[in-house]
Amino acid sequence: MSAPPAAAARRAKVLPTLILALGGVYALLPLLWVIFAATKSPDELFTTFSGRPSFTGGFGQNVAALHDFGDGRFWLWMLNSLIYAGGGALLTVVVSAAAGYALAKYHFAGRRLIFGALLAGVLVPQITLAIPQYLLLSQIGLVGSYWSVILPSMISPYSVYLCRIYAGAAVPDEILEAGRVDGSGEFRLLWSVAAPIMAPGLVTVFLLQFIGIWNNFLLPYIMLADDDRFPLTVGLYSLLNRGASQPALYSLVITGSLLSIIPIVALFLFLQRYWRLDLVAGGLKG
Repeated sequence: MSAPPAAAARRAKVLPTLILALGGVYALLPLLWVIFAATKSPDELFTTFSGRPSFTGGFGQNVAALHDFGDGRFWLWMLNSLIYAGGGALLTVVVSAAAGYALAKYHFAGRRLIFGALLAGVLVPQITLAIPQYLLLSQIGLVGSYWSVILPSMISPYSVYLCRIYAGAAVPDEILEAGRVDGSGEFRLLWSVAAPIMAPGLVTVFLLQFIGIWNNFLLPYIMLADDDRFPLTVGLYSLLNRGASQPALYSLVITGSLLSIIPIVALFLFLQRYWRLDLVAGGLKG
């Protein structure tokens, strides 16, 4: 006698649910390790899951040691990361909004060719562009400056692609035509009419680019030589290299890695109501 359809359907859902649960555990294990390890002293570091974590004792001591290292060098690296990620993401939004809007709403010679080149740019790994960008910026004397990290980051083919898809779907041509009849210029139509409608998409672009720049390692590693201009990724890597001769620095690296997550979480919570995952899904399908 065959099982009832409802029971069969429940059993059919068990395997996908189990796979998703295992995937979630796999994704969370590194984060849990970092959280527990940040509460341990250097002597206890490699016994992370033994004993109870102490956020007022071990973690507080690690934060104090990180604060004292290099006269607050860690906080300078965090400030640099905020400058690179915030400035780069903001400029990306401006460039991507203008480019995406133009590709979506204007008809001009070569538009399809430009859009095809844009799609090709999405497929190119950013790591392959780091050396050419370094050579170009060295020709104009910007290597080693903040701009050497911000300028390459502000051009994002994927962000332009998302803005093009969102502008084409969300901004009605009728509103633009009405604005032209009222005498509005094209720049005013973009920033006063289209940009507010595109706001959810622009916030999505900002978040994606902010996270991408915040986590970027190779570009600042190639561009920067001055320790005072390192972002968190390169700064913590330099500490990790020193840990071979000073094992106590491993605790500082792990504690710094945990603290580096806080701005990302805060940004997500602050912009949560504007977040649009459906934009990303639609962009991937478009």
